[in-house]
Amino acid sequence: MTALEPHPPLHLRVVWLPYDTVCDVYVDGDRLTFDPVPGARTVATSGFALPGLVDAHCHIGIRRGAAPIESLDEARALARTDRDAGVLAIRDAGSPYPYPELVGEDGLPRLIRAGHHIAASKRYLRGIGLECEPHEAVAALARQAKLGDGWVKLVGDWIDRDRGDLAPSFEPEVLTAAIHAAQAEGARVAVHTFSEEAAACVVAAGADSVEHGTGLSTDLLDTMAAKGISLVPTMINIETFDDIAAGADAKFPRYADHMRRLKRGFPEVVRAAWEAGVKVRLGTDAGGGIDHGLAAEEMRLLHESAGIPAPEVVAAASWEAREWLGIAPDLGDVVVYDRDPREDLSAAREPALIVLRGRLLRP
Repeated sequence: MTALEPHPPLHLRVVWLPYDTVCDVYVDGDRLTFDPVPGARTVATSGFALPGLVDAHCHIGIRRGAAPIESLDEARALARTDRDAGVLAIRDAGSPYPYPELVGEDGLPRLIRAGHHIAASKRYLRGIGLECEPHEAVAALARQAKLGDGWVKLVGDWIDRDRGDLAPSFEPEVLTAAIHAAQAEGARVAVHTFSEEAAACVVAAGADSVEHGTGLSTDLLDTMAAKGISLVPTMINIETFDDIAAGADAKFPRYADHMRRLKRGFPEVVRAAWEAGVKVRLGTDAGGGIDHGLAAEEMRLLHESAGIPAPEVVAAASWEAREWLGIAPDLGDVVVYDRDPREDLSAAREPALIVLRGRLLRP
């Protein structure tokens, strides 16, 4: 899609979700209103509209194959792929390549950066994380809190080759201190966890979001809900666990078996979290091993695999996520679908019209 030149205010007559009535929606610059705007050009007279999807776990700083990008143009291209799939806001959950210049850039989704991943030395994807020794981790996360847009990313566990299985990246007291240090700097903390041990630690520590969370036990879910800890399950990513396990069978059979078991039980974990009142957010983990532009596929998995009702998935993927990330509700972002995605989530694969920052985008 290509952004048009500056244009008059826009008018859309659509069903504005989550409401069920036809509304007259006006976009005047980067402002959305339901009050008439003189001179507005009508660009839609039917369809179902919402303020865009949100990918809350996305990496526009990582290219396919888990290597850092090398230019702002690469990041732009990845962000545009997501934008053209209807994603108008991205929480980038960690990037080895800083790109503050792109925040607020016309034609790109609204970007909320989490700085550089903090990981344990030699315990993460090579070249992707900022690798630290235990005595360095707390200060490193606190520094990253000043470099992002209100979020930081901590890698809570990874394979421990000596143990031959998943293990926390740092001792519980270090993970806890690092989370609290970043929060004291005013940042919210997203923590990668696969294992049961790390999930329990970061929930107890009060992280702001658990990323993936395959090892969450049901007795942690009430605590998560009470503390307001969100779950970003990245179900597309978890679908790759069988391939990861197959590659580890020969050298790390215990780890491989663990990954398979985590994958098998994960849909029930996500369903139980939603039933317990945990806010489940949409995140694809695009970048590295997952292609960009797959938000609709993640929505499908949340519904078909985890059993979350389609209307709840749409809300979680759009206006609820924007509120969670502090995005004002009256900004000039609109995606229109020909069909109601609450009735048929496949509609989310085919945006009919996109307005971003008040500019009209056409297929």
